[in-house]
Amino acid sequence: MRGIVVCFLIIGCLIATAGTPNAAEGKSDSLKTSANLVIRNITFSGNKVTKERIIRRELLIREMDTIAIADISALLQQSRKNLVNTSLFNFVTVDSIPVPGQPEQIDVNFGFIERWYIWPVPILEFADRNFNEWLKKKDLNRINYGLFLTWNNFRGRREKLIVYARFGYDEKYELSYQIPYINKKQTWGFGVSTGFSQNHEIAYNSFDTIDESPFIGNKEVYFKSEDFYPKKTYFVFAETYYRKGIHNLSWFKFGYTDLLLADSVLIKNPDYSYGSKIRNQFLSFYYQFRSDYRDYKQYPLNGFYFDTELDKKGLGFFYEPEVNSLSIKSTFRKYYKIKGRLYYAYGLTGKVSPFWHQPYYYLRGLGYNRDFVRGYEYYVVDAQHFGLMKNNLKFELIPTRVFSLDFIPTDKFSKLYYAIYLNVYTDIGYAVDNRSKAYNPLANEILVGYGLGLDFVTYYDFVVRFEYSFNKMGESGFFIHFMPSI
Repeated sequence: MRGIVVCFLIIGCLIATAGTPNAAEGKSDSLKTSANLVIRNITFSGNKVTKERIIRRELLIREMDTIAIADISALLQQSRKNLVNTSLFNFVTVDSIPVPGQPEQIDVNFGFIERWYIWPVPILEFADRNFNEWLKKKDLNRINYGLFLTWNNFRGRREKLIVYARFGYDEKYELSYQIPYINKKQTWGFGVSTGFSQNHEIAYNSFDTIDESPFIGNKEVYFKSEDFYPKKTYFVFAETYYRKGIHNLSWFKFGYTDLLLADSVLIKNPDYSYGSKIRNQFLSFYYQFRSDYRDYKQYPLNGFYFDTELDKKGLGFFYEPEVNSLSIKSTFRKYYKIKGRLYYAYGLTGKVSPFWHQPYYYLRGLGYNRDFVRGYEYYVVDAQHFGLMKNNLKFELIPTRVFSLDFIPTDKFSKLYYAIYLNVYTDIGYAVDNRSKAYNPLANEILVGYGLGLDFVTYYDFVVRFEYSFNKMGESGFFIHFMPSI
């Protein structure tokens, strides 16, 4: 919700405000001394909340380092980008300052405008998979409301505290805490979370085989009750992460889930849960390795990203029924600058699950989160395995510009930036389903989507995409998304 407010606030000011291109970029003074330079002092300004040790963790330089002049600029700018990618700051600048009387030494200063870290945000969100799916129904009852309190950079140590209370269509209550570093070397982190959710309406299948109505292929089918909750879920998990350098992260998570269903759900779809039981309890283990060399995580234009993850639900201990679900998924994304203001990016995602049976609740194919072919936003393709390729060719229509809203008293909100990109795209996907082709007609078929889009990017990691897409079935439509496409 705060992102939508920010978006309209900025767009309303664009017409009347002239910005300065690339003012958000840091700078580094030209250095013309000997072949090497010594970093004498590193200082910081503007970090009123963030601790210095958290900042130094992201730097590629240290005091008394001897560095070749040819490498200084790249190291300073990469250090600045590392700091921007922490999502702790709206703006980061870097200056190299010659030391009087010492031509072979420099001082370095990093300047910051910190973000606002405490967000007691009212929740007003759509209960559907995406905004486009809700817009198709236009049902105001399918809205969730409540309070989402996020305290980022808690105590200035990059910790995160979340209190989540969502009422309305889909209720959810959660308390979680994360600390990125628990050891002196700042390589290990830890987090815990607990909560529960309950729903008056759930998607129990992606095709209808019980009712006498026509089959609904590749569309979620819902069961709704005003008198009781068809599904309740209780969960608790602990996680730890290891980050030795700057770009690579390993994430381990152990959890417990208790899934409770109404009999009505299993009448509609006996294959919703393991053993067709109203209760599934299981322990779970999740692991992800992530290698991130993107220039800016918010909206990357150069670099690459890779991750691979293993998700195992069911580790023994609970039987009758025994939950036994496993999936392995990998993603690779590459970003290029072709020339001038022209950029290209592609993304590859693949997922495999074992051939043993996995009920509907544990099975996810194309159509969820970021794993969808553009032009197919109204469809889901439940499958054991899938592959997805996304391609974007984009033109920087309005380069990054900075302007100030003088009527706002704090620079955490008054100084902001924006950029607009025009892009064309083509997506290709293929999902493998070994169940019934009659009820899942988009499975085992090559899916192709393409179109034209306009991306708006601004501070606080906010991205909104306006796209007009086509698919191979001859359908087309206008879609809105709130995350980068690749």
